[in-house]
Amino acid sequence: MSYNEKFLREAIQLSLEKMEEGEGGPFGAVVVKDGRIVGRGWNCVTSKNDPTAHAEMVAIRAACRHLDLFSLAGCEIYASCEPCPMCLSAIYWARLDALYFAASKSDAAEAGFDDALIYTEISKPWDQRILCSEQHLRLDAARVFDCWLKNPDHTPY
Repeated sequence: MSYNEKFLREAIQLSLEKMEEGEGGPFGAVVVKDGRIVGRGWNCVTSKNDPTAHAEMVAIRAACRHLDLFSLAGCEIYASCEPCPMCLSAIYWARLDALYFAASKSDAAEAGFDDALIYTEISKPWDQRILCSEQHLRLDAARVFDCWLKNPDHTPY
């Protein structure tokens, strides 16, 4: 895999076009496989009332639908901005081979999209975060994982 300026420019152009069309914030992303775009995404948070509809998430979902796969191994993602923690996690979960981005998280913070709190909080143990969190019925839920592991037909992630 190697960087291709054309795809990063496509992500930046998507961010501008969809922002100007009122789709959401100024973010765009494309997923590429074998030199071909297989998924496009732009920020749809406000237009779809979905806080998870970030450009990278939308592009990953589109690529998975297009390829009919849950793993995007063999693909790369180009994003107009450094991904937030949620999107970065999704990129890892999707098993993308590479990430190329343009603007930095500092650039995004200056525009009002500051993820610093999330980056700080995510590294803390759950019981030390500012979000009130409680754990209950752990053993009941853990039994479901045991069933998963014993099922010879489960699909490995």
